Amino acid sequence: MTDPSSKRTKIVATLGPATDDPKVLEAMFRAGVDVVRINFSHGSEEDHRKRVGMIRRVAARIGKDVAVLGDLQGPKIRIERFRNGAVDLQEGQSFSLDVSLGENDGDDRAVGVAYKALPDDVSVGDLLLLNDGAITLQVEDVDGPRIACRVDVGGPLSDNKGINRLGGGLSARALTDKDRADIRTAAELEMDYLAVSFPRDGADMDEARALLEAAGGSALLVAKVERAEAVANIEEITEASEVIMVARGDLGVELGYAEVPGVQKTIIRVARDKNRIVITATQMMESMIREPLPTRAEVSDVANAVIDGTDAVMLSAETAIGRFPVKVVQAMANTCIAAEKQRVTTHSRHRMDDYFTRNDEAVAMATMYVANHLDVKAIMALTESGSTALWMSRIRSGIPIYAFTRNEGTRRRVALYRGVYPVAFDVVHTAPEAVFTSACRELLNRELVQPGDMVLFTEGMTTGVAGGTNTLKILQVPVS
Repeated sequence: MTDPSSKRTKIVATLGPATDDPKVLEAMFRAGVDVVRINFSHGSEEDHRKRVGMIRRVAARIGKDVAVLGDLQGPKIRIERFRNGAVDLQEGQSFSLDVSLGENDGDDRAVGVAYKALPDDVSVGDLLLLNDGAITLQVEDVDGPRIACRVDVGGPLSDNKGINRLGGGLSARALTDKDRADIRTAAELEMDYLAVSFPRDGADMDEARALLEAAGGSALLVAKVERAEAVANIEEITEASEVIMVARGDLGVELGYAEVPGVQKTIIRVARDKNRIVITATQMMESMIREPLPTRAEVSDVANAVIDGTDAVMLSAETAIGRFPVKVVQAMANTCIAAEKQRVTTHSRHRMDDYFTRNDEAVAMATMYVANHLDVKAIMALTESGSTALWMSRIRSGIPIYAFTRNEGTRRRVALYRGVYPVAFDVVHTAPEAVFTSACRELLNRELVQPGDMVLFTEGMTTGVAGGTNTLKILQVPVS
């Protein structure tokens, strides 16, 4: 078994019934989970509170900084329910989506729709995709509340399945009343990251930020790119967010599955160019919901995301409801470590020709240039907000970046940054002349460096102040 602490790519795991045993959660943390996802689409507010409390207790007991990511449900663009639970649609038959139908009145001729504005968003000739694209309907007429369709691709259709329009274009706002309530819960629980589902543009992210700040939250915002419009507006969405999630489920339905790999690579490149964090998600090891080993295709999918430069890979149902929540984390960690052996993951000229307007950013970039041209064993960065470590992590390198900070929230946040490892360190109450020696002692005690190793050390002349990093030193770990 490969040591999971040696991986640079981070793992996000979704919690659910399969992870509610603290022993299972601890085993997942030890196997390589860095961030846990609370899915607001499932469970009650009380469920979320209990799980966050368990996360904090287990993480504290084993001495690991684990971030919490709250994932908002977003708009429910779904059909309603059928009288008999499901229907079997035949190719060529007529079938209607009718917003005037009752919640439980669906049959083999029509079904209600939770999203009441759907008739205003579609036109004759549009293709509507139900159940992640398994069912395809072509719009033949829009008559008031009723959208008359012909079934192009049939099959079984059950309650509450999602609706997508090929090419996007549904006008539902990203944030619902439920999302607003969940934002307040996320702020109260001091979640570290907050994911916004189905944003169309930067304005949706700005609205979420305003609501979060009004609730007293300090979470970093994650934009889930899962609409065609989001891909078209990727530049402004990236500017308005701290993290981008390549949410390949709905994205694959709206764009067509064949477009997803290329779009994934583009999104990762844009995000890294703008110094943003990237999470790649959806069906990464889906077969392990039921099976004890991933398929070769799943391993290749995870590995290619790592080689593309993603900061993190995400598990959804695999850990939330799967039979093997610990094994799937182990499989993903092993895959990440193997992919990180590829030379392309350790070399980069990202921003090497740029000009910088901030001293701390310039020091971070200079550090990575030196690290990639000397026999350096570790980078030791004193940080308050985590910004220095973030900028460093944008440069591909095989050298571990240790973020020394007294701020517990910063330690949890940097747990998502690729190649960055948080270290609790109170620089304010350490004598200035003893800071480097004390920091080295932390790494020596963990056997992360050896006496005599060459390391890079960054700090600010004014300790304990965010944005104050202005010094880079090339030093050796003390021999005694």
